[in-house]
Amino acid sequence: MENVWPWLIAAGIFILLVVVQVAVRAEKPVQRAAGGVLVGLCALLAVNATGVVTGVSLPLSPLALGVAGAAGLPGVTLLLALNLVFRS
Repeated sequence: MENVWPWLIAAGIFILLVVVQVAVRAEKPVQRAAGGVLVGLCALLAVNATGVVTGVSLPLSPLALGVAGAAGLPGVTLLLALNLVFRS
């Protein structure tokens, strides 16, 4: 039963993203919400794939995946900026 909670949380966030798309009167709200999630996760993947060359990578944690999925490309940009500011 404990493995169900992350899926329920992810579904809730996705439904919230669809509601936001409906509120801004997007033509295809589910498609736009799914596209934003996909772009964010692909951007996180691209940052980590090019980390060998650029020296910049982000840890794959539930927080990073959640921010990338919910906020999309701006979320990945925020993660990179915070990584730059709080680098130890």
